[in-house]
Amino acid sequence: MARECDLTGKKRLVGHKVSHSNIKTKKYQQPNLQTKRVFDPETGQTIKLRLSTRAIRTLDKIGSLSKFLRKYSHLYTRR
Repeated sequence: MARECDLTGKKRLVGHKVSHSNIKTKKYQQPNLQTKRVFDPETGQTIKLRLSTRAIRTLDKIGSLSKFLRKYSHLYTRR
């Protein structure tokens, strides 16, 4: 199972850890994912999602899952 936010699509960041002697080793920054049950009052359903803490804060601010999906529909368009 990939470490990816179900709503925002945040994934791990890859970079280099650089030592004093300039030796570079790979370093990964993982997103802070939490398992959360989200209730959508418009559809009456409860859904279990793996969300980043930023997505949880945004959901709390906006109010519901349906409003979140309408507001951030540009994240879900196919490329």
